[in-house]
Amino acid sequence: MVTLKDIAAEAGVSITTVSNVVHNRKSRVSPERVKKIWEIIEREHYVPSMSARSLANDHSFIIGVITHLTPQNTGSTMSDPFLSAFVDSIEKRTREDGYYLMVRSVEDAAELDALSRSWHLAGLVLTGMFQDDFFTATLNLGIPFVLIDSYVDHPGVYSVGLEDEKGGYIATRHLLEKGHRAIAFASPSIRPGGVIEKRLLGYQRALAEFGVPFDPALVFTQEITVEEGKKLGHRLSRLPNITGVFASADILAAGIMAGLAEKGVSVPRDKSIVGFDDNYLSQLTIPGLTTIHQDAEQKGILATDMIMKQLQHEETADKNVILPVRLVERGSVRQVP
Repeated sequence: MVTLKDIAAEAGVSITTVSNVVHNRKSRVSPERVKKIWEIIEREHYVPSMSARSLANDHSFIIGVITHLTPQNTGSTMSDPFLSAFVDSIEKRTREDGYYLMVRSVEDAAELDALSRSWHLAGLVLTGMFQDDFFTATLNLGIPFVLIDSYVDHPGVYSVGLEDEKGGYIATRHLLEKGHRAIAFASPSIRPGGVIEKRLLGYQRALAEFGVPFDPALVFTQEITVEEGKKLGHRLSRLPNITGVFASADILAAGIMAGLAEKGVSVPRDKSIVGFDDNYLSQLTIPGLTTIHQDAEQKGILATDMIMKQLQHEETADKNVILPVRLVERGSVRQVP
């Protein structure tokens, strides 16, 4: 197996020069030498050892994307189309900077601490965090991190969020403007201080604006999966009084639509539905899903930029970014006569 010493000898340069080129530190190396070194690296299929690289620089090159599992939040992170698009965006940007990505679900603070120590993580991107013991454990790790879709009030913490309450309001208002009055709210379990609670608050604000009393019996909670959505679709098919549904995620909305179809209930003729995320599923359903758009790619780009600035000890003007939402109309909502 070829080594840095072998490459340096053939290129007629020092091992340090080869290391600088491999690790993208090329400011003091001429373009001709960089080209020659890379020709040798590619010909010999040289792959730098990440562990050796970390030891040599006393610096890890692994960024962890962590989902904190709770009793109300189980399953695979990557099964959610929005999260997979978000992670894909982070992976592209971190790869450009020579970093590697680890995607992991973690149950408690002890597991997070063990993971950080075992892999010597450089930084963390954490989704759906709350101001609790798990957040305190994250602070105590002493490594850079960014919170995504988390309503945590703590000075100096970097975060990227969304207009969640506004999204819930826009979705529900759209159904109300189309004449619907009995509107179901479908979501995972609603935890105080979280994203879903904010979307529920938007739902309630729209109802109040139209003079429609909030009915807790119209709030349906379950896991965000296609199968659970289908089960809810079966249930909603037996409730003809409900003509509108606001689902807090497109994957849940798609499942509801499939479940309704299995029971002979037509969308939008019999029930209208609005989702949230505007991922690829919203364009695959029949009819196309009217939904609330959020930019998963931009969220990943911002999160990566925030991590990199911390790793490079650079200041950033805005540590807390809230991205906008908007309604995308397709064919899943009809006007009630």
